[in-house]
Amino acid sequence: MKTILPPRRMLVLSMAVFGTLGLFVRNIPVSSGELALYRAVLAALLIAAYLAVTGQKIPFAQIKKEVPLLLASGVAMGVNWILLFEAYRYITVSAATLAYYFAPVIVTVVSPVLFHERLTGKQILCFAMSTLGLVLVNGAGQLGGGRDVIGILFGLGAAVFYASVILLNKFIKNVDGIHRTFLQFLAAIVTLTPYVLLTGGVTLGSLNGIGWVNLLIVGLFHTGLTYCMYFSAIKSLPGQTAAILSYVDPLVAVLVSVTILGETLTLQQAAGGALILGFTLWNEIKP
Repeated sequence: MKTILPPRRMLVLSMAVFGTLGLFVRNIPVSSGELALYRAVLAALLIAAYLAVTGQKIPFAQIKKEVPLLLASGVAMGVNWILLFEAYRYITVSAATLAYYFAPVIVTVVSPVLFHERLTGKQILCFAMSTLGLVLVNGAGQLGGGRDVIGILFGLGAAVFYASVILLNKFIKNVDGIHRTFLQFLAAIVTLTPYVLLTGGVTLGSLNGIGWVNLLIVGLFHTGLTYCMYFSAIKSLPGQTAAILSYVDPLVAVLVSVTILGETLTLQQAAGGALILGFTLWNEIKP
């Protein structure tokens, strides 16, 4: 898949789109497992249509050694979606997304071991302060009860699987962004289908017009198109750079949560967001 933007800009754009996800998910009244499954199916259909129209074939003979990694990444992606959507149901979109974004911290800590990327003192400081920002945003010591705790745990669980997706994709070297995305969606579908059938089944009949529009936007735009950009970008960027730029997602999510959804943002949470933004930008500034 040819790219028309540099990898860094492509990643920033995809992260900004992901930051608006909660706005649309709130208007789709189906279970988290169902939503994750429909998201994968719609995105896979979109990419399959593109591959068919352009006459592209997946070069299985060339990528067969990396297929297990692709499948594992797809499974992690599906579980990640379920946990994130569950977090949206328990806490605000901003809190859920920012709990989810402990994933870049995990990636930064693990990258020096897996990819021999040098971790500087400045990067350690920036991620320590960003992590403090996440703690403030999620209101440590001021949780509103059991639902808040459950929601944050769902968000942190999603973070673990999101970090797994990022790290697994760094090992996949010889697969184009669109091909890897398509195969990962297929793996997610295979994983999510039995889960949905065993936990309530298909309830698409309950969707009204607004629900269908939001579902199509989440499946085709937020997933099919944006994930192609995302995986194409992280293939070409160091793990720490990908982790840093991914903070665009929670910052956009906070803005959407406060300005559009009307959810409350306390002074403590605002201070946490400022820490995330400030130290993320500082980490990106080169000497």
